[in-house]
Amino acid sequence: MMVSYHTQNLSPNQCGSSLVQTIDAPLPLVWSLVRRFDKPQAYKRFIKTCSMSNGNGGIGSVREIHVVSGLPAGRSTERLEALDDDSHVISFRIVGGDHRLENYRSTTTLHENAEGGRGKTVVIESYVVDVPVGSSEEDTRLFADTIIGCNLRSLARVSEKMACAS
Repeated sequence: MMVSYHTQNLSPNQCGSSLVQTIDAPLPLVWSLVRRFDKPQAYKRFIKTCSMSNGNGGIGSVREIHVVSGLPAGRSTERLEALDDDSHVISFRIVGGDHRLENYRSTTTLHENAEGGRGKTVVIESYVVDVPVGSSEEDTRLFADTIIGCNLRSLARVSEKMACAS
């Protein structure tokens, strides 16, 4: 059932991917970070600031992200498309900004993995994005995969540190 969240229907000028991260922390703890549309900088290290321009973090809310210097962007405007606390699903779409990620849609799902009796969480993040003119599918995918991979590894570090402290 969860796989359907990550099924991608790509148009000819789009690419996408799915990344998976296993985290040695219980799902409720990891979800408490991921579900905060209004505070992605809690684990996404490329974000300098986030402010809500519309809504309070529920579906339809819009956030303004300012990224750290050195990236090929300065800001991004993002709209929350789905937030399901029961199924542990969050999805957003980029609706503006000064970057090349046109028609970017991301879906993240969390799944329990009680391997060895210890609470672990499997996080799957998938996305679809237009391939910019003058760029290749491979370069576009590599860029997005690199950012998402860094975010997922950071989520693991932050969650595991919080799990050890509790």
